[in-house]
Amino acid sequence: MITLATWNVLHRVHAENWGEDVLNSWPDESERIAAVTERLVGRAEQVIALQEVSGDQLAGLRRALTDRTVHTLRYPRVPAPRQDGPCSLRDPGEYLVLLVDGPSREVATVSFEDDRGKGALAVEVAGTLIVATHVSGDQRRTRQLARLAELAATPPGHAAVLLGDFNTDRATVASALGTGFAVADLPSDALPTRPHPSGSASPWIDHVVVRGAGVSSAAVESADGLSDHNLVRATITM
Repeated sequence: MITLATWNVLHRVHAENWGEDVLNSWPDESERIAAVTERLVGRAEQVIALQEVSGDQLAGLRRALTDRTVHTLRYPRVPAPRQDGPCSLRDPGEYLVLLVDGPSREVATVSFEDDRGKGALAVEVAGTLIVATHVSGDQRRTRQLARLAELAATPPGHAAVLLGDFNTDRATVASALGTGFAVADLPSDALPTRPHPSGSASPWIDHVVVRGAGVSSAAVESADGLSDHNLVRATITM
């Protein structure tokens, strides 16, 4: 059994470029980073996947979570403000992160060729392949999900888990990944994982996907305004 969670913590530059409501509640990014870090210090899950982690946020996590292994993928693209003016971050780089409690081994890092600000980070935990990912929100997702299916194609008898921000609904993810993958079904009264989607996008775009394993206790927890995404947690059984 592995307990895990996934949370898009919102990169400050993306928040500014898209005018996210978080800016009104947390005008000081250093204070928001400290609050996000404090929230994660209190989490009990064995594996936590994070998307849109700034270099400043990552530094805070490293200082506070000395009891966890911190696996990272730094994207080739560095987010840049659309408006002229200084960036509020010391390190504006963007990272995909896996926080692991216990032994783990990094297996692969993938920056998607068609989007240099999205990708996948794979580690092995207790004999299970765990893949954190952030997928593009347009038709590029088709190629990216196919790449994720390849990455999670473990030998028979071995389990794989994909978790992260897929930027699309559960049915689309399941269809694109294909036979053998199961996307965790959230309770009917679950909070949206992305409370304020744009256009006709689904408000449930953060997922836990398993192959060769069972998934239970999937739920969404409020981020209380710390990010534009809520946190998703689940338990995996082999």
